Amino acid sequence: MTETALVLFSGGQDSATCLAWALDRFDRVETIGFDYGQRHRVELACRAAFRDRLVAEFPAWGARLGEDHTLALDALGALSETAMTRQTEIAFAADGLPNTFVPGRNLLFFTFAAALAYRRGLRHIVGGMCETDYSGYPDCRDDTIKALQVALNLGMDRRFVLHTPLMWIDKAATWRLAHDLGGDVLVDLLREDTHTCYLGERSRRHPWGYGCGTCPACDLRAKGWERFVAA
Repeated sequence: MTETALVLFSGGQDSATCLAWALDRFDRVETIGFDYGQRHRVELACRAAFRDRLVAEFPAWGARLGEDHTLALDALGALSETAMTRQTEIAFAADGLPNTFVPGRNLLFFTFAAALAYRRGLRHIVGGMCETDYSGYPDCRDDTIKALQVALNLGMDRRFVLHTPLMWIDKAATWRLAHDLGGDVLVDLLREDTHTCYLGERSRRHPWGYGCGTCPACDLRAKGWERFVAA
């Protein structure tokens, strides 16, 4: 039986690692990205370059890599008064969540991904959500993803399987996973051709990649890199 997958690929480190993970496991893999007016939309520009270099460096994976899809979700950006969709300072809200949290984002991402998977005949849907070493977003938690899988399967009368291979590992272990999958070559691709910084800063190069170096995403990535190289 041919196993097929759709990866939620933003252009960031975590989703790029998940793409490699999926290519290592499934027979055919497609990718999907979302343009919702994100402040760090430079990540969308990284997607094609990363896919191209992945194919060049890993021909066996390249043979499995299928189409890429990008969907516009302008309504999400219009509804969101967050530091991810507005030029505002990153801070913590009264509920303890950072104002980078975009309500409903991952719920919509998986729902639209499942609709595409339904049409394309793809069974496995892979996302880079994690609740081990993260910013506290409730739609990144394992309980949310499990509940969403049930809802999608009931609502579409399919048996999708939602995978979150990073759910229970920290950022250092995410770097190690990438190294286990593709060695130094994949790690270098992640550093050079992905983008995770919330501010969309791509003029500053750090040992772990590009970014402002101070936002929560950069902070998590930098600390994970330090633990990875020290191990």
